[in-house]
Amino acid sequence: MASDRQYIDLLIEDGGIVLDAGAQPVYTDNRHSIGQDIKHAVLESGLARALIGERSPTLRADVRTQIRILVEQDRRLVPGTAELREEAADRYLLTATTYDFGHLEVTL
Repeated sequence: MASDRQYIDLLIEDGGIVLDAGAQPVYTDNRHSIGQDIKHAVLESGLARALIGERSPTLRADVRTQIRILVEQDRRLVPGTAELREEAADRYLLTATTYDFGHLEVTL
């Protein structure tokens, strides 16, 4: 596992950049940065909204597959490791394994 900061990004929470006490942006790195990128890719694709809005179990399964396919296009993830599990009607847990930083969990 790599311990250096390979991937650095601004920390985003609730749709906005997180600022420290001095009003400077807070940074995130590595596993968290990858998770944040994946979450934003899913949200920007519109698939998360489609999943929550869909009532048909068959079509929900199709959207979950589309999300897994989208996520596994990220070169930093081990192919075949992405899984999406429903935690509540409006919340899903996406898990995957990164090549350099191990297990990753993202709440959608």
